[in-house]
Amino acid sequence: MLKIVVGMGSCGIAAGAQRVKEALDSLSDDVGITGCVGACYLEPIVDLYDGKELKKRLVRVTPEDAPKIVSASSTGDFKSVEELVISDEDASFLTSQTRIALRNCGVIDPESLESYRSVGGYKALEKVFTLSPEDVISEVKTSSLAGRGGAGFPTWFKWNAARAAKGEKKYLICNADEGDPGAFMDRAVIESDPHSLIEGMLIAAYAIGASEAFVYVRAEYPLAIVRLQKAIRDAEAAGLLGENILGSGFSCSLRIKAGAGAFVCGEETSLIESLEGNRGMPRLKPPFPAERGYKNSPSNINNVETFANVAWIILNGGKAFAALGTENSKGTKVFALTGKIRRGGLVEIPMGLTLREVIFGIGGGVRGSAKFKAVQLGGPSGGCIPESLLDTRIDYRELAATGAIMGSGGMVVMDDTTCMVNMAKFFLEFTAKESCGKCVHCRIGTKRLHETLTRITEGKGKEGDVEMLEELCRGIKDGALCGLGQTAPNPVLTTIRYFRDEYEAHIKEKKCPAGECVSLRKFAILPDKCKRCSACARKCPAGAISGSAKEPYVIDEVKCIGCGVCEKTCRFGAVVRK
Repeated sequence: MLKIVVGMGSCGIAAGAQRVKEALDSLSDDVGITGCVGACYLEPIVDLYDGKELKKRLVRVTPEDAPKIVSASSTGDFKSVEELVISDEDASFLTSQTRIALRNCGVIDPESLESYRSVGGYKALEKVFTLSPEDVISEVKTSSLAGRGGAGFPTWFKWNAARAAKGEKKYLICNADEGDPGAFMDRAVIESDPHSLIEGMLIAAYAIGASEAFVYVRAEYPLAIVRLQKAIRDAEAAGLLGENILGSGFSCSLRIKAGAGAFVCGEETSLIESLEGNRGMPRLKPPFPAERGYKNSPSNINNVETFANVAWIILNGGKAFAALGTENSKGTKVFALTGKIRRGGLVEIPMGLTLREVIFGIGGGVRGSAKFKAVQLGGPSGGCIPESLLDTRIDYRELAATGAIMGSGGMVVMDDTTCMVNMAKFFLEFTAKESCGKCVHCRIGTKRLHETLTRITEGKGKEGDVEMLEELCRGIKDGALCGLGQTAPNPVLTTIRYFRDEYEAHIKEKKCPAGECVSLRKFAILPDKCKRCSACARKCPAGAISGSAKEPYVIDEVKCIGCGVCEKTCRFGAVVRK
């Protein structure tokens, strides 16, 4: 009898995994769960295991498939589920990866401490208690692990600074306030492998001398919070968290703080203000959190992915981690591959792979018949990289040279139907709304950037707008108080740098080359193709189309609002964009 395991991450549940599991539960008593497998585009996913060996992976499963899955699990005959078995091409999405932070995601039961310990969980913590805190920091230094939250600052340096700081009490904080549009790496780790986060945090707490730790997580991640709460309770009950952990004499508590969804709280000092019960707004630095952080005490902050690497590094050695990657960027990096991509989901790859290898190799390239145009890295803080730079290696310095940043790991793929001016406007709308308002450069500057971009996309741009945008971007970067404002201009600067012709077309020709900006769309009906069926006229919400059974239909450009309903309605290809 094979074990049936259903992928129950947020992506799987959204795709219908809960209904699949209920259908399986009604037929079998041996149905388990796991977290996000990573191949989100194939959800719901059901795995069949013989002990720890994966026998078959079934994809795009429906509740109606439950009887044949249960039959296959009991007989070992997979003929009835053959059409559900993952293809070799789709399987390569996962086999092409090198998983360290995601090593247990989609493998273990995230709600079971025993499942985590069965794959070596908490062995690293046991090993750490045989080492001095200085030895632990030294091992992390050897690994060259850099913060995976975006800045890429050496992890060991932050730990060492917090350990060396003077203070009666020290605090450890996990930044799980993942707010970039299109990013879901931290959520997936917490939902799928919460104990790896706890173990990594305990190792860090031991290294810096912290007795109290917090996970600051977005309230929009309810499943992650529920599973992390259970993991904390189970770890406490097993003596792995709390007082005198494993009889070592080291004690550390762990609590969850649900954030209210402010993007600025991803910045460490804003997060600390929110953790203290204040409005999330950045502090002036120095002093840095390692000197005066939470409650004015020495504090260390790292993100979820950073902590998820720590136990592996302790068990396998810092040199093993540093053997992966490039001279400037060691180890692996997790990306959320989204947008106009054939195979979207979580991707963990060694640093040094090119963008082309990830997007067209692992991701399978652009979805449909459209052509690749750009990839947005780093979310609202990042930049758009064009096709000509796809051979850029995934490396902190090399990506920064393009004007983008690694960021926390969002990788949004865009095709030739995407307007780059409109894309810049989208991200500026986000950062303008998320600005805390403390400094003028960010509060007013991002709003002015968004207003100008909006005007351009509406066909109201004028000569000098591009130069004004560039000047305003430089002023915001130089004057903003925190990382939100300092990086907010990046989408604008990179789209101007690589797609200046699109800005010029919007301003000078009043045209959107991608046809995405509604205000600049113009449609015409080809008389020789018009069948005079009146479908377009009947669907037009603006009443801009007229004609008759005897005369071809025409569009009144004055009345036309550019919605494109006529183009979608016409079955004969008579409606075209001008």
